[in-house]
Amino acid sequence: MKKDDKFETGLADSQATPVESMKPDQFDIAAYEDYEQQLLERCSDFWQSDSGILVYRRMRVAEVFSFDSRDMRKSLEWQLGALTQSVKYKADVPNFLEPWYGIGTIASAFGKDYAWHPGQAPAITGKFSTLKEALEYDYSPVHQTPIGKHTLEMIEYFLDKTGGRIPMSFCDMQSPLNIAENIVDINSLMTDFLLDPDSLKQLFAIITELMIDFNRRQKELIGNALVSPGHGFASARSFEGLGMSDDIFIMLSDDLYQDIAMPCFERTASALGSAAFHSCGNWSHKIDLVKKIKGLKMIDAAFSKATDPDANPVEPFATAFDNSGIVVNARIVGLHDTVEEKVKKLWRPGMKLILVTYCKTPAEQEQIYNRIHEICKS
Repeated sequence: MKKDDKFETGLADSQATPVESMKPDQFDIAAYEDYEQQLLERCSDFWQSDSGILVYRRMRVAEVFSFDSRDMRKSLEWQLGALTQSVKYKADVPNFLEPWYGIGTIASAFGKDYAWHPGQAPAITGKFSTLKEALEYDYSPVHQTPIGKHTLEMIEYFLDKTGGRIPMSFCDMQSPLNIAENIVDINSLMTDFLLDPDSLKQLFAIITELMIDFNRRQKELIGNALVSPGHGFASARSFEGLGMSDDIFIMLSDDLYQDIAMPCFERTASALGSAAFHSCGNWSHKIDLVKKIKGLKMIDAAFSKATDPDANPVEPFATAFDNSGIVVNARIVGLHDTVEEKVKKLWRPGMKLILVTYCKTPAEQEQIYNRIHEICKS
């Protein structure tokens, strides 16, 4: 019986998979290395092609998004457990390690710290009341902040325990716009888009340089293990660019976003060659705006209500991204019927489409995997 496509409010994380943590000395590095190598050729061919289809079974671990994000040992053990489990699910794109998950890394440069409530993800504390206060603050390079140091140490720890042989992304840093909202109270911030855009551009310029510097430090450490675009996106060593979450862009008019926020998004991404864009919720009415981002290579969106309670309609994305050369990273939590229905509406022969599934069992995943490839060959 088909289950209704709805967001389960009783779940801590609708996109998470229960896994068993695994200590580094229990993890078979060579086996995962071989598994990744088997998939790299198809990932590379897809990236170089004008159109195509890949399936990615994302292994997102709820504990790593919440209280255990703070502990590098526990975070690695959860993620190694996820990688081990991931090979049982038929897919085209391998999963990867990710250091620090908490939002607020760049905001730490402005003295913003985390509040750790029991059993919860870290929360940013002490936002500035005004933009003026933020610009007057004597900010520091991110790598000199406690969380910046922790993240770089976490990367080194992950590399040491895996021999640098397992794919790894940057930490989740968000977009300059999202970061600004972590620094200045959002009510004041939104007002300044109209009342003091020049000062706001100063803040965005500072954030952009902080991001570029910290990205380069991460890239230097991770080296050949680096996968792109990173957090939240299907990623591979043969893919390109920097993925950023720009969730509050839907609160801005197109002209304000293009004038103030988009240039900083573009500059941050261009330091790594290209851009990948994510927003939660329904941003279908902003597709034309997003397509104007220079160097855009990939977008991410949710297409079932089980993934996001305000999921995107399928048709606008199918129309807009057919023959565009831009990859659509489509997240679809749901049973076979839901996934098949969405894929049939989304797929066009000229699209570059990555279907991100969250099937509960390897048998269900294989069934959906095969059906997706059947649909996208027709």
